[in-house]
Amino acid sequence: MTGVPASAAGGSGATPVRGGKLGAAAVNQASLWNIANLLTMARLVLVPGFVVLLLHNGGYDPAWRSFAWAAFAIAMITDLFDGHLARTYNLVTDFGKIADPIADKAIMGAALICLSYLGDLPWWVTGVILFRELGITLMRFWVIRHGVIPASRGGKMKTLAQGTAVGMYVLALTGPLATLRFWVMAVAVVLTVVTGLDYVRQAVVLRRQGLAAERAAAEEAPEAPQAASEETGAVAEAAGARGSAEAER
Repeated sequence: MTGVPASAAGGSGATPVRGGKLGAAAVNQASLWNIANLLTMARLVLVPGFVVLLLHNGGYDPAWRSFAWAAFAIAMITDLFDGHLARTYNLVTDFGKIADPIADKAIMGAALICLSYLGDLPWWVTGVILFRELGITLMRFWVIRHGVIPASRGGKMKTLAQGTAVGMYVLALTGPLATLRFWVMAVAVVLTVVTGLDYVRQAVVLRRQGLAAERAAAEEAPEAPQAASEETGAVAEAAGARGSAEAER
């Protein structure tokens, strides 16, 4: 899958498990140039290309906007596959953990900013979505030592709604389709706000639980040496009693 022999990558050369999934030992041997990371890199490269296509010829040429939509659609499709491939085939790398969310937010942020710049999308919509995405990312780092906030079903629906709405705005739609994209974007904004508030709630709860666990562990820590000392004294006392009994015999 990675194109690098196991021996060259520092592995033991063991053959993968049937069905295409690598063994657990291969998790740390995943090459940087695996298919999941290549898809992520492709998505990053698509960002400037997408911007050029969307803004070409003033940003209002239907043909060029169709090309921009194709680039955006490819980026969204690769977003669906790279994470799935990384988890399924044990291709998770530190690069992928960092680059994947950056690529996701880069393509979406570029699309929103360009559409607002062209006057197709109100700036407040772009601000709400970008503020939410940046805020949730920072919040994840804020509570990361206490645990990880998992992706919710609402968050996945939000991502789908955002991708669909932005894709419809990238296309030069008119008539009923233009009206439909407005309502799709309205749903995306509502999901963005609602899921964002839910993530804030989860983060606050997770941090409180983490701090409570730390305080409990700190309170128990001084008692442990004392208990060990008492146990040692009891053992010594018992040994002394046994020694006295032996002497009396």
